[in-house]
Amino acid sequence: MDKITNPWTILKEKPIYDNPWITLTEYDVINPGGGKGIYGKVHFKNTAIGIIALDEEMHIYLVGQYRFALDAYSWEIPEGGCPKGESYLDAAKRELLEEAGLTARSWREIMQVHLSNSICDEKGIIFLATDLQQGVAAPEETEDIRIKRVPFAEAVAMINDGTITDSISIVAIQKLQLMMLAKEL
Repeated sequence: MDKITNPWTILKEKPIYDNPWITLTEYDVINPGGGKGIYGKVHFKNTAIGIIALDEEMHIYLVGQYRFALDAYSWEIPEGGCPKGESYLDAAKRELLEEAGLTARSWREIMQVHLSNSICDEKGIIFLATDLQQGVAAPEETEDIRIKRVPFAEAVAMINDGTITDSISIVAIQKLQLMMLAKEL
């Protein structure tokens, strides 16, 4: 495959904002068309982790919570962040237990995604967790979570009717649907 070179030229970069989760940097650039301008980039310090918890009856577990940034309630697969130094799988196991109170005997990474690549570098890793055991959820203090077990077909319908709008959840559920059609499970 031919190597594609970066058509952007960075003239200067300036840190704008930094907290424990993100940094925002503003760049003075020359864009691919030759014009001068600015570009802002949000850098995520953690890797996003999403987990489809699928039981033997082909139900998945969704978690619902009010999302501050959206000012709206959101139904999603269990998700969280993986800080540097923690393996993606360990983070997935931790998040599934924290949010849904579940553990799983079988884990499989099913995909990696970039969540909003026009403004940020956030990367997501999605796992399929099966052979589930119920435990006790222990959400973080910023999370007021409700747990819902739904037939897989209902989760797909929730995407189609706009009930599920979270990008990791949508791509994860659709990936699992494709895997089922291809009999990859």
